[in-house]
Amino acid sequence: MIADAPLVVAAGEADGPMAQAHAFLKAARQAAADGLTWAEFGELLVALLRTLVASYDNVVSLDGAAKKALVLEAAGQLFDLVADKCVPLVMYPVWLLCRPAIRLLVLSLASGAVAQILRMVRGA
Repeated sequence: MIADAPLVVAAGEADGPMAQAHAFLKAARQAAADGLTWAEFGELLVALLRTLVASYDNVVSLDGAAKKALVLEAAGQLFDLVADKCVPLVMYPVWLLCRPAIRLLVLSLASGAVAQILRMVRGA
């Protein structure tokens, strides 16, 4: 699975959620260097969300909205770093027009997924 390497790198970061997010994004960028499918992008996104939701759930100094905002910010950074690798070169002009709307859609889906992932994390 493409998310295995970023998950291992993020799990090795003990400095907190921000360090985990940074490590995950760096490893995801390297994993996506030779291209991605949209399914692989989705796998990376869900892995990032699970990692950060679990990490931020243990942080008591932030309220729920702030935690969610930080998780969604990292999801947006993941999109910005690797989503272009999912688009064939021939479709790139169309991608440039559709990219902002697709980014908004991905972040909306991630926002909805955070609540579900939080239930899974707390239930485990």
